[in-house]
Amino acid sequence: MVRRVGIIGYGHLGQYLVQQINSRSDMELVFVWNRTVSALKESVQIRPDQILEDLSDFEKYQADLIVEVAHPNITQTYGPRILQKADFMIGSPTALADAELEAALRSAATDHGLYVPSGAFWGGDDVKKMADRGTLQALKVTMTKHPSSFKLNGQLKVKNDQVTDTKKVLYDGPVRELCPLAPNNVNTMAAAALAAHNLGFDKVQGCIVADPELRDWHIVEVDVWGPGDMSTGSAFHCKTVRSNPAQVGHVTGLATYASFLSSLLAAKGKGSGVHLC
Repeated sequence: MVRRVGIIGYGHLGQYLVQQINSRSDMELVFVWNRTVSALKESVQIRPDQILEDLSDFEKYQADLIVEVAHPNITQTYGPRILQKADFMIGSPTALADAELEAALRSAATDHGLYVPSGAFWGGDDVKKMADRGTLQALKVTMTKHPSSFKLNGQLKVKNDQVTDTKKVLYDGPVRELCPLAPNNVNTMAAAALAAHNLGFDKVQGCIVADPELRDWHIVEVDVWGPGDMSTGSAFHCKTVRSNPAQVGHVTGLATYASFLSSLLAAKGKGSGVHLC
């Protein structure tokens, strides 16, 4: 059965997904929406009948799966409505740091599934298993990038703009507070908070570091603590370090593109509710 897919957002990741969908026989691209319509009209990958100019009209395309790779405000505005008509894959899960929105999406995901890609979050299945058993005690995700690869708001933007030649920690604290300040950069941390559901956005810790010497990579470190006594250092501890090739100024590392495609292919058949894929 051919899966009908709509794409919201036509940046680097959106363009990659459109190209991949067009190359497959098990998927059909039914629409693409982008804030700047001219980018769609200039693309050789998109037919005129696949251009969705008003996102409110998404229903007429009868998509089986709608994929957001634009901005968290898309989910805030359209998420519950999309879930009434199709499966929804949310590429900006930082939106779920808003507790009311997360509750609304979970309530809406009765006939269709809300899928959250793991992205650069390594070991999500293992973290979720520990959370399911109640043995997950703590989780911290540290993300290090070149300053130009961060798109930040508020005081974090001010701090990042001041980074010149020395590595600097911009934030170290709960993921919930970080998400609205770095909505395009910390989707990995939001995915971690969803996998670690016994800790959630308030107890999973996030740290972002601006390093002007890190020009070819995004580094994501995940520290997991499980059974045992953390106070004496005798608890289970696992640390993974993911070095993702990335161009200076790019928000998304190159390896994350393929990971996102794998998540898209897995975003089906799991029914209602929220699913990390």
